[in-house]
Amino acid sequence: MSVRESTFFGFANPVDPRPEEIQAWAYHPEAVPLDAMPPDWDLLIAGDVLAPTLFELAMDRQCPARRFALHCMYIYAADGVRPNASSQRKRRLKKYVERAEEVGDEPMSIWAHNCRVLMTRPELFDYQEWIEGGLVRHPRRLGLFGRR
Repeated sequence: MSVRESTFFGFANPVDPRPEEIQAWAYHPEAVPLDAMPPDWDLLIAGDVLAPTLFELAMDRQCPARRFALHCMYIYAADGVRPNASSQRKRRLKKYVERAEEVGDEPMSIWAHNCRVLMTRPELFDYQEWIEGGLVRHPRRLGLFGRR
């Protein structure tokens, strides 16, 4: 039985979920709706530990929680372009962007483009767009000179 087909039994600790828990939940998000999660759950989980899992979920067109995973990847990216972001985080983000450019569909291609814009022009960061989900709710390619 694949993870996709496995039953979701809940989170041992929703504030610090394991990758396999996120994976199972993403295919059964109705089991624990987002509004039942801790406040700012997206911010809590959009870090290095879960980024590989969130990226794969965002790449999967069949994943019911794909938009949420994509939202988390926007948060991850915004954190990865900060001046004090670790070089490891910056390298990982670049690899995700390259993979999305190579094999991603339109939403992931837009994400990769927007990440490249932000890497080039970090001053274009907009909290509402990157952290609060604006670019997921209203997908568009950002220009190097701001909104488009």
